Order: sequence, then structure tokens, then C-alpha cells
Amino acid sequence: MNDSKKMVKRGLFIGRFQPLHNGHINSIKYCLNKVDELVIVIGSADKSFEFKNPFTAGERLEMIREAICNEIKKETLQKIFLIPVPDIGTHRLWTYNVDLLVPRYSIVFTNDQFTTMLFKEREIEIIHPELINREKLSATEVRFRIANDKNWKELVSSSTVKIIEELNGIERIKTIININTNHHHH
Repeated sequence: MNDSKKMVKRGLFIGRFQPLHNGHINSIKYCLNKVDELVIVIGSADKSFEFKNPFTAGERLEMIREAICNEIKKETLQKIFLIPVPDIGTHRLWTYNVDLLVPRYSIVFTNDQFTTMLFKEREIEIIHPELINREKLSATEVRFRIANDKNWKELVSSSTVKIIEELNGIERIKTIININTNHHHH
């Protein structure tokens, strides 16, 4: 058989990237070493301007693209698809909905237990990317630090800092938190 006809080995890396942080960048590098092409699924793409999901799918896409150009290398973009995928009402059908929106793939990279469970049920190969410094490196921690004027910039790449600042993301996160806390106290 002709070698050029060999199936491209394609993987799916799933996250919400709210926002993208250095742990994500390390995971993306890890995934790129294991496959020819990487489909980065931006989950909860329909959600934004809320506490767990402050940034829009488009904003998150921008963060990921910029970080890949700056932190990994620009040529890598040729091997990457960035695909926003909305949540759907039925969790169980979510992976099938993903399949309608992304190119074919043979591996799923995720550290989320729920996502793992759903794809395992379909007998799709799962790889858990290495997590670096998990207790400090999470999007929850980044959002918490932004909200509380703590040092969040050490957790994300400089291009992500720039985008969040341009979007008034700090103000946005604080405003959303204030709205939420006020609601809970009434």
C-alpha cells in the first residue's frame, strides 16, 4: 500500500479554556507529540459572560491561536483545528454532537472525568495529558485570582494576558462575580 495514503492520526483535545492557561499550553504540546493533527474543541461554546464561562468562544479561540503562535510555533497551526462546540441539553448525546462538528479522530485527550466516561462508553481511546502543577494551574484559580487582585499573570501566557486586558476581562470577571454575590445575599 502507498505510504501517502496512510490515515492521518488525529486527536481531539477538549477543554473550556476559561481562560487558556499554561497548563493547557503544556497539554497541547503533549498532544501534538502524539498525533499528526490535533482538533482543539472549545467546549461550552454557547456560554459566556457567566462566572464559570466569562469569555466567548471567539475570544477563547483568539487566546488559543495567539498562544500557539507565541508559545509553541506558528507552523503548528497547520496541524490544528479550533472548533467551538456548544453544550446540549442531553449530556449523553454530547459526544455524538461533537462528532457532527469535528473531523474524524481516533484519540481523545481529556482530564475531565465526565468527558472520559462518555467517550469510554463508546470505546474510543482516551489519553490523559500530563498535568503540570495542577493545584495552582486551573482556570478556576485564574478566575479567582483575577477577581481578587492576586497574581494571575504568572499562570497564563503573555499573549493571553494581553487579550484579556484588551477585552476588559478583569472588569468583566469582577462584575459577573459581584452580580452573583449580590444575588445570593438577597
